[in-house]
Amino acid sequence: MKFIIDNIWLIGLALISGGGLLWLVLERRGKEMSLFEATQLLNKGNVAVLDVRDADDFAQGHLRGAKNIPHRQLASRGTELEPFKSKSLLVVCKAGVQAPRVITPLRKMGFDEVYILSGGITAWTAQGLPTTTK
Repeated sequence: MKFIIDNIWLIGLALISGGGLLWLVLERRGKEMSLFEATQLLNKGNVAVLDVRDADDFAQGHLRGAKNIPHRQLASRGTELEPFKSKSLLVVCKAGVQAPRVITPLRKMGFDEVYILSGGITAWTAQGLPTTTK
């Protein structure tokens, strides 16, 4: 008990900094959406799909109606997403690794409802869900 009292400021600082780091990690991830939830959202129709894979991967197959802007080009091509600001945004990548990196820039662009497809296009196709090359 004496240790806690003697070091209360250090313990408080450690808790605050740990909480801050945890908040940053959770904020960056965004809301992951299961395949089932994503399918329901897509069927409702008030969602835009942003595919952040490279153009070659996108051409091999993507979700119907998806807009392809590779994650490295989002800063320079973000204005292409302006027409979709009134909709929710579902971000798709190959396996769910790249999509979290675009959450913060998308929120800065004014997108409030941003979701990440859990498992990415790999999980989508593994379940036999439809993709298109058009």
